[in-house]
Amino acid sequence: MRNHHIDINPTSGALGAVIEGIDLSQPLEDAAVAEMRNALNEHGVIFFRNQKLTPEQHIAFAERFGDIDINRFFQATSGYPQIAEVRKEPGQKTNIGGDWHTDHSYDQIPALGSILLARDTPTRGGDTVFACMNRAYEALSDGLKSVLEGLQAVHSSRHVFGDKSAYAKGSDGRLGNAEAATQDAVHPVVLRHPESGKKILFVNPGFTTQFVGWTPRESAPLLNYLYAHASRPEFQYRFQWGEGSIAFWDNRSTWHYAVNDYDGERRLMHRITIGGSPLV
Repeated sequence: MRNHHIDINPTSGALGAVIEGIDLSQPLEDAAVAEMRNALNEHGVIFFRNQKLTPEQHIAFAERFGDIDINRFFQATSGYPQIAEVRKEPGQKTNIGGDWHTDHSYDQIPALGSILLARDTPTRGGDTVFACMNRAYEALSDGLKSVLEGLQAVHSSRHVFGDKSAYAKGSDGRLGNAEAATQDAVHPVVLRHPESGKKILFVNPGFTTQFVGWTPRESAPLLNYLYAHASRPEFQYRFQWGEGSIAFWDNRSTWHYAVNDYDGERRLMHRITIGGSPLV
C-alpha cells in the first residue's frame, strides 16, 4: 500500500503491518502521524526497522499519539522515567512477558498501546508473537457471542506484580514496587474499539481473573476456552527483532507473548506505554 508519506505493508499473518520510508528520529508531519494511527487501528500492531532513536526521540515519537503512562512495576531507564526496561541478562532464566497478556488491562482506563524499541537483541530467538482479538471474536459462534456480550470481567495486577507473586519474585530485581499492585478493574468482555469500531474480545490470560458475578472456579472453564481459542495460530503473527526494530501495538485489540528461547544471551528493550480512553 503506497501512501503520500509512508509505505504500509501488511504482514503475511493475521495482524500487523511494516511501515517503511520514514525516519522516526526526525520531526513528523501531522499527516504521517495520522497515517500511522490509521494503520495501527487497522492492523493492530505496526513495525519499523533500523530506527536509531535517542531516549528523547523515543519519547517525542510516543507523545505524538498520547500522554505517556509511566509503568509502576518495571525498572526505568536511567534518567528517563517514561521508558521502562524489558531486560534479560545472559545468566537469567526467566524473561518478562513470557505468557500471553495485554499490558495494563488491570488499570481503570487501560493503555492505548506500547512502543517497544530493541536496544540489544540475541543472535537468534527472542521473537514476540502477537494475536488479533478482533479476529478471535469474529470466529466465535453467534451463540457464544451473545453470552459474552452480556458479561464483564475482573482484571487485576495483584497476582502478577504483588509481593506474593512468584512471577515478581523470579524477576531478579527487574520488577519492583510490589506494594503498588493493588489494581482491580472491571471491563466489558466484548468491547467496541474506540477508534476503529471493531468488536474485540477483551480478556487475557495474564490479568483477567474472573467474570463479574461468577466465582473464579466458575469462570475458569469459559475463560480457559477463550484463551485456547484466541491463541490459535490463524490469529497470530510472529515478529523477529533486530537492533533498532520497533513494535507499536494496540493494547485494546491484541495480545502478545515474548518467546524465551535465547538462554545465555542478552536482550534489552525500551518500552513506552501510551495512556488510553475509557472502554465501552
